[in-house]
Amino acid sequence: MSKNRTVTDLAQVRNIGIAAHIDAGKTTLTERILYYTGASHKIGEVHDGEAHMDYMAEEQAHGITIMAAVTQCPWKGHMVQIVDTPGHVDFTIEVERSMRVLDGAVLVLDAVSGVEPQTETVWRQANKFQLPRMFFINKMDRAGADFERAMESVTNRLNGNPLPVGVPIEGGVLNLIDKTFTTFTGTLGADVTTNPASDELWEQTEDLRENLLLGLADYNDDIAMAVLDDGEIPAPEIIWETLKQATLTGEVQPCFGGSALKNQGVQSLLDAVLKILPSPLQVPSSKGATLGGDEVEVPMTIDGPLAALAFKVQLLEGRRHVFARIYRGILKPGDTLAIVGSKHKNERVARIFDVDANKKKRLDEARAGQIVLLAGMRYATTGDTLCDPEHQLTLESIQTRAPVLGLAIEANSSKDEAKLLEALNKFQEEDPTLKLEEDAETGERILRGMGELHLQIAFERLKREFNLDIRAGKPAVVTRETIQNAGSADAIFDRVIEQPNGNIELKARATATVTPRDRDTGTEFNVAPVVLPEGTELNDEQLEAIADGARDAAYAGPIQGMALQDISINIDQIETFGAASTAQAIRVAVSEAVRNAIQAGNGVLLQPIMKTDVVVPEEYMGGVLGDLQSRKAMIQETQSDDGMTTIRCDAPLSALLGYTTSLRSMTQGRGQFTMVFDRFDTY
Repeated sequence: MSKNRTVTDLAQVRNIGIAAHIDAGKTTLTERILYYTGASHKIGEVHDGEAHMDYMAEEQAHGITIMAAVTQCPWKGHMVQIVDTPGHVDFTIEVERSMRVLDGAVLVLDAVSGVEPQTETVWRQANKFQLPRMFFINKMDRAGADFERAMESVTNRLNGNPLPVGVPIEGGVLNLIDKTFTTFTGTLGADVTTNPASDELWEQTEDLRENLLLGLADYNDDIAMAVLDDGEIPAPEIIWETLKQATLTGEVQPCFGGSALKNQGVQSLLDAVLKILPSPLQVPSSKGATLGGDEVEVPMTIDGPLAALAFKVQLLEGRRHVFARIYRGILKPGDTLAIVGSKHKNERVARIFDVDANKKKRLDEARAGQIVLLAGMRYATTGDTLCDPEHQLTLESIQTRAPVLGLAIEANSSKDEAKLLEALNKFQEEDPTLKLEEDAETGERILRGMGELHLQIAFERLKREFNLDIRAGKPAVVTRETIQNAGSADAIFDRVIEQPNGNIELKARATATVTPRDRDTGTEFNVAPVVLPEGTELNDEQLEAIADGARDAAYAGPIQGMALQDISINIDQIETFGAASTAQAIRVAVSEAVRNAIQAGNGVLLQPIMKTDVVVPEEYMGGVLGDLQSRKAMIQETQSDDGMTTIRCDAPLSALLGYTTSLRSMTQGRGQFTMVFDRFDTY
């Protein structure tokens, strides 16, 4: 392990994430990076359950990444901070909150499959945070691997602009900028030899070289002139700098190829990370807001009051820890921080740790640019801003997705109920997409998550970490509700409350209109201005009661009482009756009017719809297509290649529960499928 892992010069830091679809080779790539940089003395293989970054027992047993893991490694005078993220859609919150604190990303593609469903998800997440990114086209050793076809899938499915730079060819990687050919030999590919590319190899990649230069011509006049006039190509340094600037703006994505498992191309990728992806000083200043709502910029510097973002809570060694990215200032053990977000409290940091997967090392301080682990914080949670109590602000928080699948659960033994609740509360702090709720009608406890695997892992952890055995019911898909048509209604609330000192009259009347909105546009509340009787004015408390009443009614739909979405609520008129029209009376009248309007709008259930890819041998395509259509899947396209067919479709989650078993039965175990939540919709 590298002895000096402390960040000193931000210009020499690269803070990157490695993300991709499940089984594209992210963790395998990370293991090689750690080995070649000297941060680890051996390569841990995922298929052997020995990957350094997959340290959880469940990760080793299932052969997948579940928790995003943080580490650091030195490379050629730089410090590379790496976050290895999960590829399974059920754990997409790990990717979301990691992307929030990264400066750049390496997206890994399977050279045979190209862009896959979860690749699209991480691409959208990277877009959300405007992350510069590059591609590593992995598994070039596999039959059917195609570097150019994988790049085409980036263009076609992601609307990206991939540019070839490091081309895998004949057992090495040809660099189209430096005109060099690099081979990886010796023990585990650690011996790197770079020589000028032969004329024969150069001729084989002439089209790709032209593709690169054409892609950069819009960003540099010298490159444009060389392409148009067939003139002398600018020096490699100019091409590298142009490529970097175009990458930082998100307009292009450099592509490198190789095989992490076969130890090919990893060092070339690392060199490119240093040349292309930004240091913390080269990313735009973070945006923040004062408690008064004024926008402020937070530059990445050690000067100024502390500003940091808590992006993850995790139990390590049975104790609560908080992962944080420092954006400004210096943090030391014992410092008191203001927590701005879920709770507004001050608390002290007991310890600060450097992180290497599940290993930690105490630090005397943390500086802007670092990702560190904080101990002793009981209240900070995902998305909270940690700042100097005298200079409080909020940084952009982290959005979490609502769970889509639920199971009724209970402890096998009634004496374990309290222990179960305590354990699940800890899990919910770690994972905001895991929710424990109680069914008001049945009294059952419902654990909701992002999918079957998500819940299965939670159950396995309950057994391993807390020695808890539980019983679970059948999966229940989470639904939403909306309306099909516009509806209007009015309601009058008129009640006399008997009191010992005299009766109290409450009276108010409200008229409301509710209209449907486009799917996934959310709920809109238009509560002002409303029509009032002439000469009538409402005080602040009464105006607030109008908004509260509208929200009360929108909490549950008319069919199954599920959450409402995609509606517009307008409070058209309020009629008051003197002192009887208290804020409470107005709130009840508005709530009843909105509820009646929703009923008049004809409610409809919305199901979670999954974007689904099914990959099967061609001879089974007909049967699988017929089965998908019987499950109400909407087929988008089919694509055949090398004897395998990929079927892309939208399907309701309820129809895909247990589909793995059915697909294997139909294809003699050779079919596979992946799904990603897309939207709530009618079906």
